[in-house]
Amino acid sequence: MPFIKVDVLREDLNREKKQQLIREISKAVTTVLNKDPHLTHIVINEIEDDNWGYAGEQVTVLKEQGFSTEKQ
Repeated sequence: MPFIKVDVLREDLNREKKQQLIREISKAVTTVLNKDPHLTHIVINEIEDDNWGYAGEQVTVLKEQGFSTEKQ
């Protein structure tokens, strides 16, 4: 029984995007690991920018300096 935990920044992750993420992860686990999707558990943890650090800085500070999490 797979248990998948996804940590993401709390941004523009609305209900529809969360559902899509859960669906796509479930599909990948079914395809790659041959696991029953009804036994696959996925938890999405949304983390505030102040509580996430990267390269020695808070994401809040990095965003103030122009850092973006969007795909270039």
